[in-house]
Amino acid sequence: MDHLLSVVLFTPLAGFLVLLLIPSTNKRAIKLWANIVSLAGFLVSLPLVFRFDSGKDFQFVERAAWIPSIGASYHIGIDGLGLLLVMLTTLLGFLSILSSWNAVEDRLKEYYSFFLVLQTGMLGVFMALDFLLFFVFWETVLVPMYFIIGIWGGPRKVYAAIKFVIYTLMGSVLMLLGILTLYYQHATQFRAYSFDIADLMRTSLPAGMQWWVFWAFFLGFAVKVPMWPFHTWLPDAHVEAPTAGSVILASVLLKMGTYGFLRFSLPLLPETAKDPKVINVVALLSIIGIVYGALASLMQKDWKKLVAYSSVSHLGFCTLGIFALNPAGISGSIIQQINHGISTGMLFLIVGVVYERRHTRMISEYGGLLRVMPVFTIVFLVAALSSMGMPPLNGFIGEITILQGAYLTSLNWAFWCVVGIALGGAYLLWLFQRTTLGNLSEQNEKMADLSLREVAVFAPLLAWAFWIGLAPQPYFKVLERPVAQIVERVRPGYYAEHHLANPLANQTSTASLR
Repeated sequence: MDHLLSVVLFTPLAGFLVLLLIPSTNKRAIKLWANIVSLAGFLVSLPLVFRFDSGKDFQFVERAAWIPSIGASYHIGIDGLGLLLVMLTTLLGFLSILSSWNAVEDRLKEYYSFFLVLQTGMLGVFMALDFLLFFVFWETVLVPMYFIIGIWGGPRKVYAAIKFVIYTLMGSVLMLLGILTLYYQHATQFRAYSFDIADLMRTSLPAGMQWWVFWAFFLGFAVKVPMWPFHTWLPDAHVEAPTAGSVILASVLLKMGTYGFLRFSLPLLPETAKDPKVINVVALLSIIGIVYGALASLMQKDWKKLVAYSSVSHLGFCTLGIFALNPAGISGSIIQQINHGISTGMLFLIVGVVYERRHTRMISEYGGLLRVMPVFTIVFLVAALSSMGMPPLNGFIGEITILQGAYLTSLNWAFWCVVGIALGGAYLLWLFQRTTLGNLSEQNEKMADLSLREVAVFAPLLAWAFWIGLAPQPYFKVLERPVAQIVERVRPGYYAEHHLANPLANQTSTASLR
């Protein structure tokens, strides 16, 4: 059996175990080892890209007995959706740790240990094909993120960390109730206990029960996204977290919620997912999030809080695309999730750069940085243009595809998407103008430009932004089959009805999971 996926999954955890043996007093060795392990985690994931076959479904599948008495197994695998999110996780995990070289000096061993455990948890979420295994990884992520915020965060770090855990834990409990409902319904119908997603997809739920299970899942995933009005933990967590914590939180952790909608809510509960009432509720919350997040960003005085609220707006586009329930909307949503990880990751890294030099995030404290930090300004400009969706950068591809999917569903949806895009351009251009142009104050005259290490952190993200913007075809090809499976599961006959080529070639989604 090919164990490549397990190697990718457990490389950070193995590095964590070795890290425990390094003396806490040897700070340089701790930093070097953490960076080596995170780089190795990215390098061992690269064969997934080269060996992935976009014409097949779940690949690199591994299965082993775990808790056979209750029907739980170690069952992992990835399709096109999982591939993109795994690669986003391994790259951003490495860059987050690399960006921490000068940012954190206290309790280094614990800091890097939590990051490596967090990396394994996030990867497990995107690989698990057993619902109990998925839930274990889902909950594992909470612990290291809590400590990263609560120990190395800002002045209100304890409040932000506790708020983060309470919100996400409440959502997780409701999601667990939904999982157990599916589990016992499957046992009743098939006389066998199983947490395997392929088995649960064959389970039929009464309409009323499916409705409640859908909303239990919805709350668990919506808090993690986070959708309005479940978003209030996010600005506090972002503002108080250290830079690397904010980067990994925005770039990867938030995608666990949208991934949950795509992997579980739609395929497992298709009748409720396509109910017009449900779609209208989710669309309304998404649109409010798009506009509210953008308007809140326009009002912020704190650089980091502005970027935090922008995530609420950008993720609103992603959830709206998912519930358009058409190929354009769903594929655009997935690509935009990757885009958000790239562009918002860069924006948080940019805030970290200036904060290390001036120890303030107040926008009014800056201005004229172009004169002393020209390389920084160029990187900032590209990140801002990427985030606002300007061609030829990655954000344009995701937004235009979501806009197409929204238009096919509702002209009103498309209109509010355009409003959100316009507001996004407004707050990002306002931020760029206030911080890099204008007069240079005395406090900023001695600010150093980007170092070679900082350039190395930004370089992969800049390259990826231009790659998606200039050549998005490979990404759409990788996503073609998983998107088709979701659409056909929720709207059977969609491709035939709309005279589109169906890439599934009559394969069922449950068969692909096996």
